[in-house]
Amino acid sequence: MKNKVTVSIAGQEYTLVGTEEESYVRQIAAHVDDQVRQVADAGRMSMVDSALLAAVNIADQYFKEQASCENLRRQLKEALEESARQKMELSDAKREIFKLQSKR
Repeated sequence: MKNKVTVSIAGQEYTLVGTEEESYVRQIAAHVDDQVRQVADAGRMSMVDSALLAAVNIADQYFKEQASCENLRRQLKEALEESARQKMELSDAKREIFKLQSKR
């Protein structure tokens, strides 16, 4: 079901349509509004330039988060592989102990 949510970004009203919950859409709009206002407050520039620089900042944050997630995935994969190796070593050691005990 499509939801219509009216939000304010940089003093302009926008009606956003999507399937996400209203609270989520408002959270996203608030983030964009905050980013645009931070850029606008940092210097004298047009709202279009502020919006463009805010979009660049948001894209930068996005790509850094993507890289961080990929790094965590790699670390998790390595940890799972190490765990599997250790389980195999433990299993081998248990078999060896069992063989040694049964020779007594």
